Amino acid sequence: MSRQHPPPPAAVLLDIDGTLLDSNDAHARSWVETLAAHGRPVPFERVRPLIGKGGDKLLAELLDVDAAGPLGHELADACRRLFLDRYLSSLQPTRGARPLLERMRAAGLARVVATSADGDELGALLQQAGIDDLVDASASASDAQRSKPDPDIVRASLGKIGVAAERALMLGDTPYDIEAAARAGVQTIALRCGGWWNDAALARATAIYDDPAALLDDWDGSPLARIASAHFAP
Repeated sequence: MSRQHPPPPAAVLLDIDGTLLDSNDAHARSWVETLAAHGRPVPFERVRPLIGKGGDKLLAELLDVDAAGPLGHELADACRRLFLDRYLSSLQPTRGARPLLERMRAAGLARVVATSADGDELGALLQQAGIDDLVDASASASDAQRSKPDPDIVRASLGKIGVAAERALMLGDTPYDIEAAARAGVQTIALRCGGWWNDAALARATAIYDDPAALLDDWDGSPLARIASAHFAP
């Protein structure tokens, strides 16, 4: 008599900023104000399209500043403090964020954060999004040598719970999430709620939805339902 083996585990890798918390504009404003305060003014319109990349890449593109050097550390720390102290408490979860993660949990999908935020900031983001009790594991800046759109954080997220890339989906809101996931062999569901990017910029995603609520409404027809089943095929 043959023994039935359970299907391999499946997981959703979760970006936070812009995906589950409406925070992208606040991050951009924090960078604009920080750089201006340090005598390096950069307009919002140059900063905003880079939100979603790691701060190291943002600084390199905007100012040709090495994030590992003294000035890079000073700017990144000042921006982080400004964001946490001035903006975070007023931010709202994206529409349907918590109900979507609750549905993922009910479907048996592991929920793993994959973010370029650092560990201290990550906890505050999850709490503000109202989902800190719905996350199984997380990979943040300290778990990856290179930030998005490099694939390190995605791979680290997979390693946290031992899930193969073909049994995972990334949920994100930027082209950088999609690129990082693709380079790790993971498909992406993109959300428009991060703002700024049109569907053409998100076209490499497997599916595109307005926000978590829209994805939840289409659960049965979405890639989430397929990956939750034993018959998921990438």
